[in-house]
Amino acid sequence: MEQAKTTERCADRLRRNGFEVATAADAHEAGEYIRSRIAELAPASISFGDSMTLYATGTVEWLRTQRTYPFIDTFEQGVPFRELIERRRQALLCDLFLTGANAVTLDGELHWLDMIGNRIAPIAFGPRHVILTVGRNKIVEDGDAAFRRIRETAAPRNAARHEDFDTPCVKTGRCMDCASPRRICNERLILHKCHPKGRITVVLIDEDLGL
Repeated sequence: MEQAKTTERCADRLRRNGFEVATAADAHEAGEYIRSRIAELAPASISFGDSMTLYATGTVEWLRTQRTYPFIDTFEQGVPFRELIERRRQALLCDLFLTGANAVTLDGELHWLDMIGNRIAPIAFGPRHVILTVGRNKIVEDGDAAFRRIRETAAPRNAARHEDFDTPCVKTGRCMDCASPRRICNERLILHKCHPKGRITVVLIDEDLGL
């Protein structure tokens, strides 16, 4: 299926499932949209979950320098790990939470695997608003393809970008269903619908971004 039609179909199904959807030509345009959306929402607090796609939009860098909205930085360099964990607990009740997704299906479902749940828990419940950034490379046919993409592409590459994650998948490039203490595939989230309707905005970006 032609990429433009694939993205259009995915956006249509996401809307049918209750998600707000915005489309962007590239990461820069997505970043501009996100900043305008934040201005509309005027959230009392903002936080985020690790996402290379979100970083590519420039949103995290902008949040770290702006002074209009209180920002809970859960990945600030030089901060002790226990303090970062406490910030991630605080992020569960922020007004606006931003992150990415591991995969989105043509039927408008969103899929994740996570290590400790700080990314997926706020998506499921807590923050009043959620914005998800999704590159076109994350669009897959169905749920089976989504889980396969996570295990064979997203998870091994995510583990490999962390210097201290010496998991089997870093060596093999594919999921080994390991028992490593550094295993990043511990918790799974699938969103079939958005409830309440419109709480989550998905920004579909017509560019290959993230893992």
